[in-house]
Amino acid sequence: MTGDERSVVIFPGAGSFGGEFRALGDAFGARCTVVRYPGRTGRDAGKPPDSFDAVVASCTEQITGLPGTRPVLFGHSYGAYVAYATALVLAGSGVEVDALVVAGASAPDLLRVPPGATDSPEAAAAYLAAVDPGQWAATAPEWREVVAETVQQDLALLAGFTPSAPPARVPCPVLAVRGAEDPLADDASVGQWRRFTRTECVQRTFAGGHSSLLASTELTGWLRAELGVGAG
Repeated sequence: MTGDERSVVIFPGAGSFGGEFRALGDAFGARCTVVRYPGRTGRDAGKPPDSFDAVVASCTEQITGLPGTRPVLFGHSYGAYVAYATALVLAGSGVEVDALVVAGASAPDLLRVPPGATDSPEAAAAYLAAVDPGQWAATAPEWREVVAETVQQDLALLAGFTPSAPPARVPCPVLAVRGAEDPLADDASVGQWRRFTRTECVQRTFAGGHSSLLASTELTGWLRAELGVGAG
């Protein structure tokens, strides 16, 4: 997995606008970009997409328009499933994905969206505070209502994601990581990503919780070594 022509494309988690990826942005420099989920910003801000597939279609279009080749897709939590589905679509259209990095996410067929978390923004906020207390505490009070509504919308879309059986396998390596204190994904469930690739699956556990591992210098250093992508 080498070559400076590649870009690193980040897929944020539910309710996220990408702020927690500053360390990864610093590590990968100008090659790093964050996908814009439909409904997050711009003219369609506040208008959630109709389906999970619509999110994937938007991400696919954005990546196809990026300069360079062989993107690395990095998805966190909800974003891991969007990145996986996007990788499958890109492969079908002839775009070679260099690697799929999934963080804080069990294998797709082990995904379970708690039904109550999508009932209301308040329920979504309570869910986020329970599974990712550090991230929720770091959310500015004036943004909490927006984040809660976005989490609710994202989880509702994710509930509509149904992986194929048998698993559809991406033609690129999968790097599956989690924080040691993450309540949503344990080592066993993260390890099951090996069934979703035609090649190798590398699994690592780092210090931190569901989102706090993203700021880990150990994680970013390991990724740079694994992917052969430096800052620039």
